[in-house]
Amino acid sequence: MFKFKQFTIDDSHSAMKIGTDGVLLGAWANVAGDSHILDAGTGTGLIALMVAQRNNKAKISAIDIVEESAVEARANADKSPWGERVEVGCADLRSYRPQQQFDHIVSNPPFFVDSIPSPDAVRAMARHTTTLDYADIVSAAEELLCAGGRLSIVLPFECGARFRRVAFERLWLSRQTTVITREGDIPKRLLMEFVKSNKPIMPRCDTLLIQLKDGEYTEEYRALTQDFYLMF
Repeated sequence: MFKFKQFTIDDSHSAMKIGTDGVLLGAWANVAGDSHILDAGTGTGLIALMVAQRNNKAKISAIDIVEESAVEARANADKSPWGERVEVGCADLRSYRPQQQFDHIVSNPPFFVDSIPSPDAVRAMARHTTTLDYADIVSAAEELLCAGGRLSIVLPFECGARFRRVAFERLWLSRQTTVITREGDIPKRLLMEFVKSNKPIMPRCDTLLIQLKDGEYTEEYRALTQDFYLMF
């Protein structure tokens, strides 16, 4: 059980537990002004609830291919202040076709591409691209996003170039933050925002350092996550 400032997450039944990646994406994605948001591969529902907290008018759809995760996400949403604005379903993104298009899709997708999958079938679906690869995500975003709509994802640093190649001329990178866990370490994650557009976009790129060498959290990381973490 994880307690945030305005909601609580139970992750006891989900294949993917609460981690820094989801919190980073939920806090970083620019959801201001969005009316309809999709959390694809919602897991516990963490990112869906974070964007619901940050945008008090948007309707959020949250889907997961794993039924146990969808049930847990629904329970977490019901315990939150925004349950009536969050719709949760068990669905495969590849065949998901709702009635409306979305202004924004947020996703912490399966990201292990070339590694050996977990022997746990449910955990393998959550962590490896065996059932949902990058081309699937890009194709779904093309189908589900309205014109000018955005896709925000978090990926391992080494996977960013591969995803960008798949998205080339279909979705355009508009914003990217390189995440370094500790001062002096190599980059570990990329936060990437793509726009559904017919014209190329010049991306805005920056870097986020989470901790200094002495273990202190940086002011930038505190500012990004202070609305959620109890310790800030």
